[in-house]
Amino acid sequence: MRVLNSAQMREADRRTIGEIGIPSLVLMENAGRQVVAAMEAMHGELLERQVAVLCGHGNNGGDGFVVARTLMQRGVSVSVFLMGRVADVRGDARINLEILGRLGVTVVEIGDSQAWELHFSEVRDCSIIVDAIFGTGLNAPVSGLIESVIADVNAAGITVVSIDVPSGLSADAVEPIGESIEADTTVTLGAPKLPLVLPPGETRAGDIVIADIGIPADVIESLEGPRIALLTRSGMRELVTPRVPESHKGDYGRVLIVAGSRGKTGAAHLAAVGALRSGAGLVTVATPAGCQPVVAAMGPEYMTEGLGETAGGSGEPAGIDPDDVERVLEMARDVIALGPGLGQAPATQHFITALVDRASMPLVIDADGLNAFSGNPDRLAGREGRDVIITPHPGEMARLVGMSTDEVQASRLEIARNFAVAHRVYVVLKGHRTLIATPDERVFINPTGNPGMATGGTGDVLTGMIAAWLAQLLDAEAACKIAVYLHGMAGDLAEADEGEVSMTSADLAGHIGDAILELTARRKVVERNNE
Repeated sequence: MRVLNSAQMREADRRTIGEIGIPSLVLMENAGRQVVAAMEAMHGELLERQVAVLCGHGNNGGDGFVVARTLMQRGVSVSVFLMGRVADVRGDARINLEILGRLGVTVVEIGDSQAWELHFSEVRDCSIIVDAIFGTGLNAPVSGLIESVIADVNAAGITVVSIDVPSGLSADAVEPIGESIEADTTVTLGAPKLPLVLPPGETRAGDIVIADIGIPADVIESLEGPRIALLTRSGMRELVTPRVPESHKGDYGRVLIVAGSRGKTGAAHLAAVGALRSGAGLVTVATPAGCQPVVAAMGPEYMTEGLGETAGGSGEPAGIDPDDVERVLEMARDVIALGPGLGQAPATQHFITALVDRASMPLVIDADGLNAFSGNPDRLAGREGRDVIITPHPGEMARLVGMSTDEVQASRLEIARNFAVAHRVYVVLKGHRTLIATPDERVFINPTGNPGMATGGTGDVLTGMIAAWLAQLLDAEAACKIAVYLHGMAGDLAEADEGEVSMTSADLAGHIGDAILELTARRKVVERNNE
């Protein structure tokens, strides 16, 4: 589902009205009615509620007037407050304001702070506030009267439903530009907006409802400008197809995982389990020879190969012998996943860079595989016939781009997109709302996952998952999307069983199958057949 900025939203409205022929008044009517439907779905029976609708003088306020009329016609007690003067209301908003008047609804003008102080007690007595002050057009911090209104609403402790975006946020900025409404629910119109789906703005939006107000999907998809999308359950479900009865393990990809070192054998195991649970037909773990018995003992389902090790000494730790690159390339078939727990010994880093330089098959590079390129990220580049997927956490991304972790976190979307384009790689920037950036400037935002996943090993599981889906789908973008979505979904299921504090990466890996069943609705079919 595409995420739009304010200019794109205006263009979508213009095309819908001018080219498709749906009148703007109809769009406003649809918006208001969809907000009421969302309120009923989220907050149950409204007849027992007292609702205050706070309206601006623009189109967002017009949506609010429709909300007020619709609620009133359904017998709900509604009070309407206009932040400004009636004389300043124009266009479709004016039409809906006048309809309210003809229906006998009093609209209270709030022209200054004194008027707000006089009437705020009426607002405070309500059980729901509808925020219809500003929509997507705001591009400067609020001040004066509106700043006071926002502060008082936030302090009142009353349930707030915002229309389109919480008033005070800019649709073009992830970071709040100033004070804003802290909504419990935001009903966004036509398509989601950036501050609703990315931190820190999302913390002020509450639960998000995406309302269809009549803008055709083709119009939204054809808009020029940034191509940012939110992964959805329906979109991901399409990527998981049933297996044919006569299939065999060779049909589902052969993944080679190069991972592990002394003290970090668990990383290799978790990556292998992630690959197996995601459907790879054959998984082989290539790990230092001294680690092979440990890794092999952890899981009978995957194969293992021991790699030569350097002696170390003179202050240098032992590492993987760079001369084994040729043997690894001979083992590899469909996909190589490289990096989890490999360590940063100089010999290992030489091995990693040589393997990436020479490999012709798709690569998934994580952790120490990425750290080997901190001083020279250009060597990561994808090339004709070979896709490269990198899966950094913010610290690893910071080392690749020569910035601080805080700087990366402040501009995650831009940094991931720019790196993907410049180096012709797919970037999976992990963290809350993991981002997937592609070489053709598209960015996908993942909505699944929870803070319980902030524990060692979850990234190793994801590396194996991406490699497995890449081996099956033969499409790097699709593999990133489905793996990241299912990874977060498995984390959500694990959190439901174990809680955020207690869950481990092994818990997450153990719920990958459950996530796939939930996504495809297969579990419901099986349960019905067993009744």
